[in-house]
Amino acid sequence: MNRKVTPHIVFERAKGSKLYDNQGNIYIDYHAAFAPYLLGHNYEPVNTAVAKAMKDSWSLFGSGTNHWEQELSELLCTTIDSLDQVQITNTGSEATAHAIRVSRAYTGRDHIVLILGGYNGWHNEVARAVMPSLEQVGHRRVKDEYPFVPLSAGIPDSTKNMVHIINFNDLESLEAMLKKYPIACVLTEPALQNIGVVHPQLDYLNQTIKLCEAYGAVCVFDEVKTGFRVGIQGYQGIEGLKPHLSVFGKAIANGYPLGVIGGKKEIMELFYTNDTAKRVLIAGTYNAHPFNSAAAIATINILKNENIYERLEKMGDYLKNGLLDLFDEFGIQVSIARNGSASCVYFMDHLPVDLHDILENNDIAFDRKFRSELIHRGIYQIPIPCKQASISYSHTLEDLDLTLEATRDFLKTI
Repeated sequence: MNRKVTPHIVFERAKGSKLYDNQGNIYIDYHAAFAPYLLGHNYEPVNTAVAKAMKDSWSLFGSGTNHWEQELSELLCTTIDSLDQVQITNTGSEATAHAIRVSRAYTGRDHIVLILGGYNGWHNEVARAVMPSLEQVGHRRVKDEYPFVPLSAGIPDSTKNMVHIINFNDLESLEAMLKKYPIACVLTEPALQNIGVVHPQLDYLNQTIKLCEAYGAVCVFDEVKTGFRVGIQGYQGIEGLKPHLSVFGKAIANGYPLGVIGGKKEIMELFYTNDTAKRVLIAGTYNAHPFNSAAAIATINILKNENIYERLEKMGDYLKNGLLDLFDEFGIQVSIARNGSASCVYFMDHLPVDLHDILENNDIAFDRKFRSELIHRGIYQIPIPCKQASISYSHTLEDLDLTLEATRDFLKTI
């Protein structure tokens, strides 16, 4: 269970930037339920849209499309340049599963490339360990792949044999895999945000797309974490790129369960082609549920029409600089990676470029201690090393100052 952590806390409610447990404690929340809460917990305009949908008797019909699904689809396609068409799912994991399946149908190939340190869901093809040890994966390799270290029991070896795992920011190994195997798709987070925040190096993502095109593979950006949190068009919008397929989730509906797969028309049309030999099944009773669709429509419209990102950028910069000053004052070497409202403190002397960099250089034990001690002081980040901290629009300057005060109080004990 990825939610089973120490200390054991039973949360009862949440509002804005705060979590409340069953012992009467209040926490400033930077975990954000693994990052969906970009606007904040129970953000009133989003909840109001969902409540109106209920009051107006929107319902799950299970037959044909409806205008809420259509409105959301049109909103997505006009907001994000790479999306010609979309399909709406319940989760990001479902969206990545569909991305792999439709890529296989489109290319007629079976093998896929994944990134070491990435997380793309729970299904068999992608359920490898997010932070395996050096003993498990071995030291850095050139033009080579790393073993599939399963995140779960029950994954067939035949599935693992079709998955090829390479490091982030490693174009040489990517090209080696594309040459060696019949690759259907390369599935990558544009910035790794399940091991903190690891940025792509200059031109890495653009060259990844070009290599996929040169070797006939589909390039899939997993923007479940980065989408809408770093910008209205996701990370691809920041770099001005158009991957062949993209998947979104989390912040797209501010905590309501909804995922999206979308991209090039010639790929997406396989979900509804009249050619039954090429048609790709996409199903799910709750896909595009009206209440979740209402939440996503409201969230996206808020992000498009209000000055959200400027505030988040200023807040993220304020917290980062305050933390850097504190650690410097107490003589502790850190590097802080930030991607908009998402950030991570690494206890090492440089920003990481891939998982090996973190495994070899980050002080994991101190990272864990830092998180646990801040929880005891009312600042909640999930107590797992190298997990991103997420600021919401509901966080205040007072929240950030209290976070810095709690950090100072901890550092005084060292």
